[in-house]
Amino acid sequence: MADVDFFFDPVCPWAWITSRWVTEVKTLRSYDVRWRFISLKVLNSSMDYSKMPEGYREVHNAGTQGLRMAAHARAVDGNEACGAVYTMLGMSFHNRQERVGFVTDPVVESRRLLADAGLPTEWADHVHDESYDAVIKEETELALQRTGKDVGTPILSFNPDSDKVSSFFGPVISTIPRGDEALKLWDAIETIATTSGMAELKRSLRAAPSFD
Repeated sequence: MADVDFFFDPVCPWAWITSRWVTEVKTLRSYDVRWRFISLKVLNSSMDYSKMPEGYREVHNAGTQGLRMAAHARAVDGNEACGAVYTMLGMSFHNRQERVGFVTDPVVESRRLLADAGLPTEWADHVHDESYDAVIKEETELALQRTGKDVGTPILSFNPDSDKVSSFFGPVISTIPRGDEALKLWDAIETIATTSGMAELKRSLRAAPSFD
């Protein structure tokens, strides 16, 4: 039974930062985090890409391709393999700013990344495997069922296997809390998320993302 569901798209820098905070808390408290999918391409399916900033279509496609590979890893080797693929892609896309290589040739780039991570290189062949699109869409819809629409990535669910599941978009954070600061933020967020009647807490100001 999972303690937390974390819905991610690997190209989202804010989801990546939040995920590293979640993995910090996972280590400190031995939580079970279940990695699940939310596709920016699906979320923006009704949008006209010609009216969006240049490159958005390619980046959202790359996110879906990464999710297909993660879905295959989960199907053949379980949740931890899915998390390993996310970590591999997140480090490449965000920490090392290598995303252009994946956008240009996702199979070749994925094979390189998988080899470096000690993961099966044949997983790279599934970036174009549309058979995984159904589960990606299904989990995206599940995330929106839990939070409501007009949200983005990431989405986090506490107690996901119980009748007291509590979900929200975010938290959107610009730096990764570590140690006691990670736990302090976690306890505050869990309290807010699981408080009856709590709907929204938001501000638009944010610092540039830091992946350290």
